[in-house]
Amino acid sequence: MNDIAKQLIANKKNINLVYAFNGTGKTRLSVAFKDESKSKNKGNHAGVYYNAYSEDLFIWDNDILNGELDQKIELTSSSLNDYHSGIDEIKIHEKLKPFKPQFDFRFEYFPNRLAGIKYIRFYGKDELSNIKEEEDPLPKPRKISRGEQQAFIWCFFLALYDVEDLTGEGKQEGHFFIDDPVSSLDDHNIFVTISSLMDMVDKYYKTRKIIVTTHHIGFFSIFADWLTRGEKSAKYKDFIEIFKLKNSSGAVELLGPRREVFLYHLELLRTIKEAIDSDSILVYHFALLRQILENIASFLGVRNFSFVLKEIGINDEEKVAQIVNIMSHKTVFRYEFTEPVPDNKQDIIQIFEGLMKKYNFVLHV
Repeated sequence: MNDIAKQLIANKKNINLVYAFNGTGKTRLSVAFKDESKSKNKGNHAGVYYNAYSEDLFIWDNDILNGELDQKIELTSSSLNDYHSGIDEIKIHEKLKPFKPQFDFRFEYFPNRLAGIKYIRFYGKDELSNIKEEEDPLPKPRKISRGEQQAFIWCFFLALYDVEDLTGEGKQEGHFFIDDPVSSLDDHNIFVTISSLMDMVDKYYKTRKIIVTTHHIGFFSIFADWLTRGEKSAKYKDFIEIFKLKNSSGAVELLGPRREVFLYHLELLRTIKEAIDSDSILVYHFALLRQILENIASFLGVRNFSFVLKEIGINDEEKVAQIVNIMSHKTVFRYEFTEPVPDNKQDIIQIFEGLMKKYNFVLHV
């Protein structure tokens, strides 16, 4: 990961979009990138990061002992507290507006406001607007959903990205590293998130490095398309690189940039082909194969992928479908990196060859 982080840092392009299967190491890459960039900046933070650790800064205090009367988020102190005084509720509301939030919120700062935000309380959408006087009591805070929380945290970081350096040390002038900002969002909010990223790219693509990693193929495909084929793509073309983070036999590589259309089922087929060609088929390839079969079945409008097996010339398709189901089941999948028996290995080869012959997929290797 340190070598890959160095590779991204050395890359002269400011917009870096990276796709990877879950579990490949995107979050570890963000940590390695942070450590490497700090070492080049005399131990100081050289950018702002949004990843799984960022979300962990927001900790719910459910006030269980007091009947949940004061539910709130406690914001763990970090280097980001230096920038809290540069944002307020209004700025985050501006970022949240496209998400159509059904909640409102208030910040509570430390006595020394420069020390940052201590608590965040959430309320119903119109509850705070009904308070006319400062001395009027606030309504009871409430908890928001997981998706609402992720949208809020994302917009919190969007507001932080806009804060100019407050320390005079240039801590925030380097880069933004964003890891999977859409993991708990519905389709509408995924589009909104991509739109907010496009706004960020448009504002900073000439002055700051932006690294975005994701395992979400829909998010990746749409974002890549908007960057490379959208109405503003002409001005980004000299600033963008698109990569794939891939685990190859235990070694993680940063591959690319690729210029062909990136489609999830083609990527899975390519992964299986590489395993067949190198005689390195493992149990987890059944899980990939099942996803391909289910995608084709869905496209054809049929319920069971055994129909696809029959279409590609597999004899006794129901029995083979059962084998695929068993080998990709979670109780077997714990042995994902073990080698299947020869008969099962041959099942994968036969199904792959049948799919390629029937549907004429073109795989760019």
